[in-house]
Amino acid sequence: MKGEQQSLLFLHIAVFLFGGTALFSKLIGLPALDITVYRTGIAALALFILLTLQKKQITLATRQDYGIAILLGIVVGIHWVTYFAAMQMAGVTVGIIAFFTYPVITVFIEPLFNKSVPKVKDMLMALVVIVGIVLLIPEVSLGNQITLGIITGVFSAVFFALRNVLHKNYFSHYSGPHAMLYQTLVACLMLFLFVDIPPTQVSTSDWMLLLLVGVVFTATPHALFASSLRNLSATTAGLISCLQPLYGSVLAFLLLHERPGLLTIIGGLLVISAAVFETWSVSKGRL
Repeated sequence: MKGEQQSLLFLHIAVFLFGGTALFSKLIGLPALDITVYRTGIAALALFILLTLQKKQITLATRQDYGIAILLGIVVGIHWVTYFAAMQMAGVTVGIIAFFTYPVITVFIEPLFNKSVPKVKDMLMALVVIVGIVLLIPEVSLGNQITLGIITGVFSAVFFALRNVLHKNYFSHYSGPHAMLYQTLVACLMLFLFVDIPPTQVSTSDWMLLLLVGVVFTATPHALFASSLRNLSATTAGLISCLQPLYGSVLAFLLLHERPGLLTIIGGLLVISAAVFETWSVSKGRL
């Protein structure tokens, strides 16, 4: 029980930090792929320094684990590029909401790996989350750019859900920082050759923002999120993570002066209700 409660704390901190990540798609003046490469490189370096200072093991146990690490890095790299691209094409609000179809996707992907049937409770909570996320959208435009952004956001959601389930089933025996070191490193190396703006041409202000997003909003929350999966199911983590659009909206209001409408508030309350219920269920040992 103590391990589950600690995992829930780690998860909620990670989700709050995740909520601020979307803002950097607007604050940093670089293409989505470039942001992904630089943030993952910085995150990998930060995690390597952390593990070294803690005198933790850097290598993996088996050759199979290296193969899984490469697969996870590829999946998470595609997720990050499409995530930032969705924000840049459709805007932060619509992009993040499109991405948050991933808890529902997780509900249906996870049983394929553990040969189980989705729980009725999880499916009902997923439905509530979907309704809440739809209500968060202030206005739906059928313009090509926004439509493409929504499609890209859903595509990102599929890869994020797949990454969580793969990590839970095949890589959760490693600590969060250890696991994310390899995932961020693989993602950076995989995408580096496609960088549009080289490091020497990145402005000082963008480098400061990249350092911030790489260490505080990437290395830290993803390590915490990965650690939480050691005691929580990917479905539980996905549903609780639906607090992220709310956190993102609050941060957007404070930093970008975006004002949420009534439907956004109602949708946020639905999402929070589902997340609170899921947290309570885990705390009571009902999963």
